[in-house]
Amino acid sequence: MRGAKYLKNVLEMLRPLHDHRNCFNRKLHYDEYVAYLLLYFFNPIVTSLRGLQQVSTLRKVHRALGLPRFSLGAFSEARNVFDPDLLVPLIEGLAAEAGDLGDRPELSKLDRVLTAIDGTLLHALPKMVWALWLDDEHRAAKVHLEYNILKGVPTGAAITDGNGNERTVLRERLAAGKLYVLDAGYAEYALLAAIADAESSFVVRVQTKAAYEVVEERAVSPSAHRAGVRRDVLVRLGGADRPALHDRTVRLVELRVRDEAVLLGRKRRGRRPDRKTKSHRQPRPEYTVLLATDLLDLDVELVTEIYRSRWQIELFFRWFKVVLGAEHLLAQSRNGVTLMVYCALIASLLLTVWTGAKPTKRTFEMISLYLSGWADEDELVAHIERLAPAVD
Repeated sequence: MRGAKYLKNVLEMLRPLHDHRNCFNRKLHYDEYVAYLLLYFFNPIVTSLRGLQQVSTLRKVHRALGLPRFSLGAFSEARNVFDPDLLVPLIEGLAAEAGDLGDRPELSKLDRVLTAIDGTLLHALPKMVWALWLDDEHRAAKVHLEYNILKGVPTGAAITDGNGNERTVLRERLAAGKLYVLDAGYAEYALLAAIADAESSFVVRVQTKAAYEVVEERAVSPSAHRAGVRRDVLVRLGGADRPALHDRTVRLVELRVRDEAVLLGRKRRGRRPDRKTKSHRQPRPEYTVLLATDLLDLDVELVTEIYRSRWQIELFFRWFKVVLGAEHLLAQSRNGVTLMVYCALIASLLLTVWTGAKPTKRTFEMISLYLSGWADEDELVAHIERLAPAVD
């Protein structure tokens, strides 16, 4: 609890929520509920709702943070009463406070906000009837996440059942001035047209069998060819039966890659020898990747780099579910799951704002140790300073 001064600053940000849905017999208020969820995420020792309830009985928690004790019944009622949308301005404010990490200077000059969009499943209990997915025994909630690639932070999310349509959710949340980086699941022509109409742009992977009419064939430079680019053309996508983009000029970039890890910017692992023959396995044959974008004048190698940057949202999902533990749900209702996901996003944003770097397992452990009183402040500061990029 020696890190209480940092948590107190968070409590001040939450203070305007205190009187939301106030009631004469309610002892656990909205800001206190969110504060306890943040304590849950910042303390890996606490892994259940009963464990969190036990934390609320500790005198040091009362003295350092001024948080009240709560009962399991009060916590269960609160997650169905409080409005998650009131946390959205806090998420947006923290995202705006985070600075550009500076690890992708070639993308920092873009005049639009580089935004990855994707969904991930949080597995739910069979009795969570609203969380439709495969069948009655396999249910899930889906987090539809918006992620600022250059800042390395989430900027918004929506929660649906596991079968929630990702394209529909994105269409409802479109905003101007963004460059949406999308995987093949979003390659719906009507959606891409809606993105352009919203005064934003897109880079999306489309099917290689997509129908199109060539408008202009562009030359591919030797450096682009070495990067895997085989074709750069301006086209009209679709046809009479799919007219949404047919009246607009779109750019298609054809890539040939041997390994998807290379396309996504991940490190490629060395091949191990076969145990029987002691020989190295043969590399997989090349395959084609087709990218579509409305950025007609951008350097073609930069277009491929933009798509590679989409992998950052996948890394965030792994952090979010595996390290932060957001997949362990403390609520069963849609409202309660939404509150928990929003609080997990706030915890992730606080780590980035506090450290100026993407959250990692080591940093998360160090901050948790400090907040628990195991690490001194100078040790935490030394760790954060090591995260800062070297300045030439």
